[in-house]
This record gives sequence, structure tokens and C-alpha cells, in this order.
Amino acid sequence: MSGSFSVSGSAPCRFAHYFVVCGIDTETGLEPDELAALYQWLEADRQGRDPDAAATGENFEQSPLKRTFKSKVLARYPENLEWNPFDQDAVNMLCMPKGLSFRTQADQRTPQFHSFIITREDGSRTYGFVHTFYEEVTSPQICSAMQTLTQMHNAESTSANTPSSSSSSSSSMDSLASSLDEADSPTSSSSRRAGSYDSSRDTLYVSKALCLITPMPFMHACRRFLSQMHRAVTAATAPPLPLESYVHNILYEVPLPAPGRSLKFHGVYEPIVCQRPGLGELQLADFPLAEAFSLLGVENLVQVFTCTLLEMQILLYSHDYQRLMTVAEGITTLLFPFQWQHVYVPILPASLLHFLDAPVPYLMGLQSKEGTDRSTLELPQEANLCFVDIDNHYIELPEDFPNFPNKTELIQELSEVLLSYGISANTGAPPRTRPGSAPGSTPSTPGRERKTVALRQLEDDGRNGNLAGEELAVLELLQGNATLERLQALTKRTGVTVARVDALRAGVKAQLTEGQGGRTAADEEELRNAKLNVQLREVCASRFTTMFADYEAFVIQSAPDLESWLTNREQMHNFDKASFLSDQPEPYLPFLSHFIETQMFATFIDNKIMSQWEDKEPLLRVFDARIDKARLFNVRAPSLRSSSYQRCTILKESAQTVEQRLMKIDHTAIHPHLLDMKIGQGKYEQGFFPKLQADVLNTGPTNNKWSHRTATAQRRKERHRHQTEHLGLENDLKEKFMQEARSLGKNLRQPKLSDLSPAVIAQTNWKFVEGLLKECRMKTKRMLVEKMGREAVELGHGEATITGLEENTLIASLCDLLERIWSHGLQVKQGKSALWSHMLHYHAREEKLEQQQAESPVSHVPERRKSDCSMAMPSLRVSLIQDMRHIQSMSEIKTDVGRARAWIRLSLEKKLLSQHLKQLLCRQALTKKLYKRYAFLRCEEEKEQFLFHLLSLNTVDYFCFTSVFTTIMIPYRVVIIPIKKLSNAMTTSNPWVCVSGQLGDSGIMQIPKNVLEMTFDCQNLGKMTTVQLGHDNAGLLAKWLVDCVMVRNEITGHTYKFPCGRWLGKGVDDGSLERVLIGEPVLPSGEEDSGRGCYTPPLQRSPSQIRRISVTSLSGRGYKPTSAQIQEAIGEAVNNIIKHFHKPEKERGSLTVLLCGESSLVSALEQFFRHGFKSARLFQKTVFVWDFVEKAIAYMESADQMGDLQETAEPLGRTCQSLCHYVNAINSTRRNIGKDGKFQLLVCLGARDRLLPQWVPLLVECPVIQRMYEDSALLRDRATVSSHIDVLETLHDFPITLEASIVKGIAL
Repeated sequence: MSGSFSVSGSAPCRFAHYFVVCGIDTETGLEPDELAALYQWLEADRQGRDPDAAATGENFEQSPLKRTFKSKVLARYPENLEWNPFDQDAVNMLCMPKGLSFRTQADQRTPQFHSFIITREDGSRTYGFVHTFYEEVTSPQICSAMQTLTQMHNAESTSANTPSSSSSSSSSMDSLASSLDEADSPTSSSSRRAGSYDSSRDTLYVSKALCLITPMPFMHACRRFLSQMHRAVTAATAPPLPLESYVHNILYEVPLPAPGRSLKFHGVYEPIVCQRPGLGELQLADFPLAEAFSLLGVENLVQVFTCTLLEMQILLYSHDYQRLMTVAEGITTLLFPFQWQHVYVPILPASLLHFLDAPVPYLMGLQSKEGTDRSTLELPQEANLCFVDIDNHYIELPEDFPNFPNKTELIQELSEVLLSYGISANTGAPPRTRPGSAPGSTPSTPGRERKTVALRQLEDDGRNGNLAGEELAVLELLQGNATLERLQALTKRTGVTVARVDALRAGVKAQLTEGQGGRTAADEEELRNAKLNVQLREVCASRFTTMFADYEAFVIQSAPDLESWLTNREQMHNFDKASFLSDQPEPYLPFLSHFIETQMFATFIDNKIMSQWEDKEPLLRVFDARIDKARLFNVRAPSLRSSSYQRCTILKESAQTVEQRLMKIDHTAIHPHLLDMKIGQGKYEQGFFPKLQADVLNTGPTNNKWSHRTATAQRRKERHRHQTEHLGLENDLKEKFMQEARSLGKNLRQPKLSDLSPAVIAQTNWKFVEGLLKECRMKTKRMLVEKMGREAVELGHGEATITGLEENTLIASLCDLLERIWSHGLQVKQGKSALWSHMLHYHAREEKLEQQQAESPVSHVPERRKSDCSMAMPSLRVSLIQDMRHIQSMSEIKTDVGRARAWIRLSLEKKLLSQHLKQLLCRQALTKKLYKRYAFLRCEEEKEQFLFHLLSLNTVDYFCFTSVFTTIMIPYRVVIIPIKKLSNAMTTSNPWVCVSGQLGDSGIMQIPKNVLEMTFDCQNLGKMTTVQLGHDNAGLLAKWLVDCVMVRNEITGHTYKFPCGRWLGKGVDDGSLERVLIGEPVLPSGEEDSGRGCYTPPLQRSPSQIRRISVTSLSGRGYKPTSAQIQEAIGEAVNNIIKHFHKPEKERGSLTVLLCGESSLVSALEQFFRHGFKSARLFQKTVFVWDFVEKAIAYMESADQMGDLQETAEPLGRTCQSLCHYVNAINSTRRNIGKDGKFQLLVCLGARDRLLPQWVPLLVECPVIQRMYEDSALLRDRATVSSHIDVLETLHDFPITLEASIVKGIAL
């Protein structure tokens, strides 16, 4: 709702700016609408013919009564206003969006009312209110032209039996146009040819529109004024004064009500009342929200409201212009304190249908024709579209759609407000019903209420001018008790007594017994609407006040002055998103993480920052005042981070404020009066709107009491202009940066309605191309900054942290951008996802080539060779089509939009997104066939820049496919690399392997004998963490020396190396038949060096062969760490585990690596226990740390039996028992994990169960230590041991969980 209510300050305070009459220009006669020519031009352009040659000729296939003809602005008063220049093309197009329509006496000619809105480039708005009626055609030239056209059409339709080639066009825009051009005026006479005209027998009528253009949306007042003007023309007697008096009065003598005041002015027959909210209230919204809710149902409307907040593309669809406007304005008024920042065209004129191709968020309304079905409507893009079929009360939502926080409670509260006004709240999505049936009536409604609801629906339709003859008859029949009951319920509070029901019909004078203050039913209806509107809006406003009560704490005020802020706007972070999200209740996060990325939220925060240098934007001022008030009453503090629903507390008070204003009129405008004009001109003729005298209507009076306000405002404006000239430079700069910093589509908020030449369409599309490229640059930069974290902060890019949730939001936003880019300028729409459709075309073309490549030994696609350590792993071929096949084989994904998004995530994770898209676009013949020449994908330079921005995402690691599609089956490849080439061939045992990841494990799989490589399918394991490798010790040569195991995910290409460097076998090494190996990701070659500066840090590595040999072989050949290094290693290992738990849960790596990998807790403690170990060899047999543990346990158990331990303190005795219990449980396990494996398991279990710091003193005190350790050993240094125990105790605060692969088979 940007800037819509700032008008009164800058423009004179007139209620209405223009009075306009549109209709047929009898001098120029019948001119076909330029629409037809425009379509022919676009179609020729699409088919590659010369567009200018095609854009001639007329369409004789359609009946003349169904064709559109050019309407003209016949008169406007005044001629022009300096502060609001008249846009003739826009007003003409929106007054009569489908041009002139003709009728005969046999057709229905009910007057219709609709509103429209014109949004200027700066975001300010002007409202138009239109009353359309049919007037008899008196011009013989036009009647004869219509007769001639009818004869030509009849001749054409009889001669042409076959449809022309152009009518079978597959252009999406063309099919859209044809679906909109079907008949909407069914004739009641079936005896003659439908839609034909015979001048000798028929009377011809043509549409004419009366329009008021106002700075504020006083919808009810304007509607009543215009219907009274029309009544004055059709009444049997002339109106009390000439029509000029009433027009002059509303243009020049009726002021805008002051904020917080009400105003009464006079129409032709009755007074009209309107009110304007005060400065601290919600802004004016006069469109009946209740109608929007009852048309869609509460739940549907809340869903559309959520789509609007998330800035999706929203297309409203209805046969009634006023319904389009009511729903569009209704939704946008609920957004307070935020404002819709993108294209906003509630009524899309037929000539602007190409705007549906816009690759930006939009809120548009499209008129449907009776008899056309949703299925015939081909829209350029649907991946991110919310389609709202108003007449059939149903909506289609985009995929991946987060719900509004506390949606159920919000629906409940809104429903209760509606029910308190007697409106049935239809919360479910109702089934499709024919237009005109009552959406409120459900089978559960009691008969009388159902009748009442149906009646109200009919009356609403009556005012919209949509009733068919039989329905009018129904209204007459329903004048019994049900109606009286409804009116009595409606007016109970004010004590009006109801005499007749005629007042319910639009344009019929209310004949009611005088109640208090002589209020009519129309006044009563307006009061009720105003109260209901404000209460419904307060419910939504209260949700935002609760959700964003603390938003100010997260606003980053980083600039010293406005100029530097505007200059650096794009580089600066204005809002601490990560901290804000971490402060919110978990259920709110899916919605909020998307919402804080929108343009409306960014603009809201910009306004907040700018308010320190400028006046507060009006909506922000009201919102901040509400938050301050809530804080004053301490409403927020206890409920912080709570997701419990808080109901709105000011419903009664807000309705009372409106009621008091409307009941007590603050100001009455001057009555209409006779003007000083020539008598006899514009003589009254019943049924015809006269030509008004322009000389008296083009200038206003100079002596009325509020024209001084106008003069003062003008003087103030002049002063302001002089000031701004001094500040010219600053303002130019500000304007420039505000244009750029705010919305991408800012200059496209409203399509230019004036000139619709092909050149203008091309210019508009060029702006779209530039906007898409800019958006791509911003999104990729944001993704990089967030992902690089601390490194980016050091480079001066803002926040350091990003949650998994926020990362997901950014990727979803990238998917949406790619869909919009692929939808721009599409020739033929196929399927809901333009990107996937393009890929399917590419796949079909490449299939033969792909087969040839598969057969040939050499692939032309560069292969990603792995680094030396993975040479044994066969390389994975890079192929866009192969990735497509992987996605197609995923049965979990049911739609094309879902497949495209999964493919984008997979390509991003494989660092191939830019390369794949480049490959897709390199087939230029295909791109030309699929896209118009103005499409983004056919702008070479922009396309290259776009691919370059996507290439920058290769510098960071994403797991956005693996972490989202957790249930899919994935093929894995395992390669076992022995140290000696023949060592595997020599073993006679039966080896097995089990691969584990963050999401599960593969289970134990037997490896065929003498085979080093195998593949298996299993459910997604996530990031791989451990491999268990072992054999059954069968046969004579049951020994196996393994260097490492390599495992690769065959879809994502992620390869992990699991180093071993040990023997598996009885009687060798530590006697282990099974080892748990810890994984480390392998970087593709060429990235180790080039990517180091910007790569996300690699995971901790698992124990290397060197460490294992050095600490287990007592020959001392390997590297021996010093005591200082050992102590530092223990501190570092514990520190890493603590850091792990301080990260947000979704960012944590593998805890197993920190416990058992290289530089882990186990390896540090192993070095600690190994230090000073006596190298006494018994028959050259290696002694292990586990041997010391076992001897210590044996001593404790024997001492316990002899009773030596019974004198010790009870806790110490319990600790001793726990240590013995754990060691014996490990020794009695059926797993052959070897002595080092047993020590690793003891440390892990001790850390998990918080027993390690208690066990170490027991081992230190044990006399066995003197036999097995030298005096200089760290284990015998009391001070060192004590400090290490303190360090280990810091782990007690954290819940350490162990992977199943480590603790398998242990019974404690």
C-alpha cells in the first residue's frame, strides 16, 4: 500500500480530482480496439514473420456485438491538475478495460460499478470509481456500420467452414487472449442468430462510463454519488438542479475529511457520509473486507494473504471487475505495517496481457468470461503462482509453501469476528460452485440463516450489477420475514425500524421510517462495513505487533548520516536476521525465514533506518506507537519466544471509534447550488447523459472557506520546492539510490498504460532483463556471504552465522529466480516448470548423441578426475542428462516444479549448476525455438554474466540435496585399497563392510572374495561418518593389511576416504578382526590448492596411518610427541567438542570425528597414556595401553575380594565398580575390535556417561603403574593429571551421543 495516504499533504485537499465520461466518439465512429493489431504483431513476431506486415486487417470471425471497439474519454473536468496530471490512456483503459460493448434490446443491460487504481512510478496511488450503464445509440452512421459488420460476419461464417491457420496458434498469450474473448453476453432470444443485429428491428445500445478520480479510496461515497448521477439521468423527471451543479460541488466544494474526522456532502437525492481514520489508526480502507472473506472463505483468504507476504505471483480471476478490486485491496490492506512493493494491477486491461509474462512478483486481476474454464487459461509461468478463482471460491497454491504462524488460531479469530456480524465464516476450501451461488451457505446452516446468507449474496451481486433476470425475481420473492429479520438484527443497536426492503436495491431511494438521526439502510450498511473492516484488519495487525515486537533490537544502524547510508545501501546489512530468527519460536521459523528476505520487509527496515534523519513513514509511525504501547503494558516480556496465540485486545474500542465518527458528523460540505451558466444548454433528455458545460466545470470557486487551505498548501509547497532546489544534489543522490536500493520492479510497479507500441513492450522487457540480472547478482552474493561465515565478516560483509533454515530459504529463493528467468519470454508454455520443460526438450535432442557417447570409449565431456589418493575409484562422468535421470527416478517427487528444484539442488551440491546451465543453453537453435527474441535467455551478454554469478557459488560447499531428500534410494560405490597389491588376494577369510552416515547405515554387507570394489543401493545415508570393516578369520591366510576404504555417493559424487593403515587378523597388530574407520571428504583434484582460500573448512580427518604406527609400535621408529604437545592436544580436543555443541544444531559436523578421528579426544588420551610407557618386551611382543587397563582392573578386582577396597570412601568404591563393569563389558563383547579399538570404546563410553574424570585417578593410584611406566611419565605427574581431569570435567555440560557403529554389541 505504498504511499497511498500521503496525498493530502502535497495536493490540495479536494475530495475528488476529476469527473470523467468515457464512451463512443460519434465523430470517429467504430474503431477496432488496437488489441487485435497488437496480438497479430506478437503472433507474427513469434512465428518469425514480418510483424508490421501482419498487423493490419480486421477479425471478421467474431460477431460484431462480441468484438471490442475503441472507447474514448469524451469529457473530463477539470482539463488538468498540476499536482495530479491526467493520464488519458490509463483512465480510458481502466474505465472500460475491454473497450466499448454493444447490446440490443434483447440483451441484459444492468448498470455495473467497479473501481480501479493507478500507481505512479514513485509508488503513490490514485483511485478511480466507475459506474457503467448502457445508452441508446442515436447516430445513424454507427447503426449502419454495425449492420454492415454483421452482414460481413454472416457472410464470412457461412463461407469459411475450416478454421484459419492462425486460430490454431499455440502461443500461450494467444490462447490466453482467445479464452478471454469468448462471449459474455448471452442473448435471451434463441429464435434469431446469437449476437446478430438488424437495424430495422433492433435498438442498439452502447456502454458509457461515469468516473470519479480521487486521491483516497472512499469507495462507498463515490459509488453512491455516481449511482445518484445515473438515477438523475434515467428518472422520469429532471433532477432538482442541473447536473453541472453536482459535479462542480464534488470537484471544488467537497473537501477531504481531516484525519480522525467525518464529512457529510450531498448527492443528487441523498446526503452521503464518509470518514477518515486518525493519525494513530490503521489507514483508510473502504473496500468491504467481509465480501472478500465470504467470496473466498477465511482459510483461503489467509493462504492468499500468506502468499502476498512472501511476494509470490498472485493472479486473481473473476468475471466481475469490482470483485477483483475488492479482493486485491482487501489483501493489501491486511499487510499493515508492510506494503506491497511490486507490480500491482488489480484490473489488467486486455491490452496488457503480455504483462503476465513479467518475471517479477505481481498482484494482478484478470477478468474471466462466462463459459470459460480455468483449464483453458494458459499462463506463462505457474511455478511460483498463486491462482485465485474468486467466482468459484477456490485457490491454487505454489509448492513448498510455509503456513502463516498460528494459522489455525488466526482463522478461528477472524471467523468469530465475521460471525459476530452474522456472516458465515466458511473456513474450509469450498467445492467449486457455479458463480452466483452463495459461498456462505453450507449444508449445516439452518434454513433461515441459509436463506439470509443467500439473500445477502444476491444483494451484493445486485450492487455489482451481476444479477440475471431470474435472480432479480428471487430477490422480489424474498421480501418476507427473513429480510425483515435480517434488517432488524442488522440495525438493532441503532434502533432503526424497517418499513420496506426496497432500499437494498442499488440506486432505489431508501424509504425507511425515520430512526435516530434519520439514518438510511445504506448508511447503516456503510457503518457495519466500516466496523467490520477495522476489526478484521486489527486482528491481522495484532499478529504482526506480536511477531515483530522486538524488531528494533535487530535493526543495524551502521551509517553516520543519510548520504553515506544511501551510497552504501547495497553493501550494508540492515537487519541481524540470524539473531532475530534464533529468538523466534520454532513453529514460526519456516514462514519468518522466508518473509525477512522479501522486498516489503527490506523496505520496512529501510524506512526505520531513514526515520532517524527524516519524518517517520505513516505506517511505521502507527506500528511503532503500538509496540511502545504494548511495551508500556508489558504485554510482550513474558510471552517472548512463546508460540502461544495472543488475541487482539482492541477490537471493541476500534469499532467504537469508527461508529462515533460516523454517528457524529464533524463537517458538512457546501450544498450543491445553481451555477452562473447559460440556460438551455445540456437540456434534460431521459436516458441520455448530457454534454456538460465545460467552462463552469474547469475552474473552481475562489471564495469558499477551505480554498484558503488549498492556497496555504500551495505556498507551503512552493517554499518546500525552493528548499529542495538548494538540496538538489543530495535529493538527486537520494532518489537515485532509493530507486536502486528499493524494489527491482519499482519503476515497473504499474505498467505504463499510455503507449502500447511494440517498442514500449520491448523496453519494458529490457527492464525485466536488467532486473533479473541484478537480482541474480544480489542473491548469489548473499548466498556466498552467508555461507562463508567468519571469513566473509573479515572481508567486511556483515553477519557471521547462517542457520540451516536460512540457507534453505536462500536456495529456495534461487530456485524461484531460475524459474522466473526460464519463464521470461517463453513462446509456448508446456508444464508448470519452464526450466524442466526446457531440459526435457534438450534431453530429447541429446538422447541419440548421449547413446553414442555411452558406446564410445572417449567422452567429450571433461571428467572430474579425483586426487591421487582416490586413483583406484573410477571417475564419475559429468552429465546434465545423467543428473536429470537421477531426478526422474526419484518416485518421491511428483511434479515438474519439484523435479526442477531437486535438479537445481543437486547441481548446486555437485558444483555444476553454472556448467550444466551453460550446456543447456549452448544449443542455440533450441533456445531460439523456445523463446521470443526479447527473452532473458536470448540476451547474450546478460546470459554470460548470469552464468558467471552462478559459477561463484562453486567456491562454497552445499549439502542442499543430500540434506533435503533424506528418504530416497542412492547407489554407493565402495573401493578397498590394500597396502600390498596382493594382500587381498592372499586372504582366505570372508570380508564384510558396513557404511554409516548421519542419517543411518547400510547394514553389514559381505564382500565377494578377492574383489576390491562393490556397489550397493540404500536409503540416503547423508554425510558419511564411519565404515566398519572386518572379516571372519576363516582359512589359513586370515590376515588383511588395508590402507584405506573409499566410498562414493554415485548421485552427488561426494567421495569419502576412510584411512586404516592397520592389519586385520588374529596374532597381528592388536589382534583386531574389525575396525571402525572415520571418514574425511575428498576434494576433487585442482580444488585442493585453488579452492583453499575460499573453501568451507574440511571436516576433521580420521587417524592416519603414521599416528597409529607411531603410538602402537614400541620400537619408537615413528614420531613421538613431547609432553607439552600431548597436553596441548588434550585441551584442543576437548575445546573442539565444546565448540561443536555451541554451534546451532543444523551447522554441527560429526561428533564421531571429534571423538575418534585425527586430533580427537581418543588419540590425545592415547598419547597421554602412551607417554613414558616402559618398553620392556616379552619375547618381542608389543604391549598396548589396553594391557595396562586390564592389569589395573585385575588388581582392583583382586583387592576388592581381599577387602582392601572396603575401607575406601563409598563414591570411590562405586567408581571402581563402574570402571570394572565397563572394561569387562567391552572384553565380553562378541566384536573382535582389537586392543586399540577397546581403548577407543572405553574413552567414548566414559565421555558419554561422564565417568572419564573419575576413572583416571583410579588408574593413576593403581600400583600397576609403577611396573609399567617410567618415573617421567605424564601419568605419574600429579599436577598434570589433576589439570587434565579438570579439562575433562568441562565435557559434563554437554549431551554426548555415540554412533551406533561405535557402541554396537556392548551390553552395559
